[in-house]
Amino acid sequence: MRLRQFWINLMASLWFIPGIIVLGAIWLAIGMVGLDLYFKPGLSETMPLIFGVGAEGSRSTLSTIAGSMSTIAGVVFSITIVALSLASNQYSPRVLRNFMSDRMNQSVLGVFIGIYVYCLLVLRTIRENGEEFIPTFAVLTGVVLALVGMGFLIFFIHHIAASIQAAHILASISKETLRAIEHAFPETLADGEDDTIDGDIGFIAWPTQWQPVPARRSGYIQTVDIGALFAAAKKGRMVIRMERGTGEFVVEDTPLALIDGPDAPDVGIIRRINAAYRLDRQRTVEQDPAFGIRQLVDMAIKALSPGIYDTTTAVMCTHYLTVILVRLCRRRIGAPYRFEDGELRLIIRGASFEILLGNAINQIRSNAEGNVAVLTSLLHMLGAVADMTTSKPRLEMLRDQAAAVVETARRSIPAERDRAAVNSLTRRLVAMLDPEAVFGPAGLSARWRI
Repeated sequence: MRLRQFWINLMASLWFIPGIIVLGAIWLAIGMVGLDLYFKPGLSETMPLIFGVGAEGSRSTLSTIAGSMSTIAGVVFSITIVALSLASNQYSPRVLRNFMSDRMNQSVLGVFIGIYVYCLLVLRTIRENGEEFIPTFAVLTGVVLALVGMGFLIFFIHHIAASIQAAHILASISKETLRAIEHAFPETLADGEDDTIDGDIGFIAWPTQWQPVPARRSGYIQTVDIGALFAAAKKGRMVIRMERGTGEFVVEDTPLALIDGPDAPDVGIIRRINAAYRLDRQRTVEQDPAFGIRQLVDMAIKALSPGIYDTTTAVMCTHYLTVILVRLCRRRIGAPYRFEDGELRLIIRGASFEILLGNAINQIRSNAEGNVAVLTSLLHMLGAVADMTTSKPRLEMLRDQAAAVVETARRSIPAERDRAAVNSLTRRLVAMLDPEAVFGPAGLSARWRI
């Protein structure tokens, strides 16, 4: 888990891929100069148009390329910073990490810096006085790399113009979130199956005393190694109850978890439990699907703010949230209890379908009062998810959310024509979620009618 999280953070940095490309440029310079040393005799006479360049001409060519690449790398960096600022102001600061982890942005920056380093290394090998050496292969390669760099510049301009569009950002966040769902919840529910535990859990021997395990540092919990916590609980023959889960912020010396028993936990227990948590300065989507939902919701709220009021972007956010919820509705999220031979060992604090559904809808609904387009889009979302859901408890959760959207529409939509349109859409949704509330070909019970 730690290695995977380290790799995720490494690939999200703005320096790793450029650093790899620069190392490749260094080895390329060494290789091309070595090739010149091997093939040098007679090349300038055999093919003078290609290899017959003097020392001064080689220096001038490489110096021009190096200077140009240095300037372009600065321009690329400036454009990237402007794009980050625009995305932060227009959409949400939470989407900045998507731009920083963009492989193309990292690669383009690395290519220009790499060409610059390549030219510098080849330039210092040119000797004119005494034993003359002109690395003609390396100089020709520098010219080819300059042409490749120009192609990267043209593509970068196109890429950055596309990447700051709302549709591109939403699709990127949705794709990352779907990958996180596949990793976090790999199992699929069978038709009619439910993965929650009902209220009858009286067989569990509940601990009567709890002792806190303090966090050793502050930060957002990026990942939790459930297997390590379960192993620690089995080894100590105790019950561990998580007080903080993935995506939550924990403060140093506050309870990270609780263990049963009258005595305070020893240093070894505190160390083992803290080692199962990975904390950092910010949340990441890769192992926290709720953060992907959070980003889409933030973009929708920003679009609905009075200074922007971009209804189309808010509706697009609900479309991509629909994609995520449809994937989630058939996934086994798992019960919060782990047992060993019938004895309770671990109580997990984590995401549930109800929590993720509420995260996706609640704040958008409360910020969309009076906005017919967004409210009807939320009803369409609930209908699409309900159509793919077979779990009765989850259908009840969808019904409660639909009732909340209808109540918001009833309170905030004054125009009779708009209310009639919402009623028509609601009737189709209620037919799936609450069939007994439909009366006649067009009638609805008072709970659903606005």
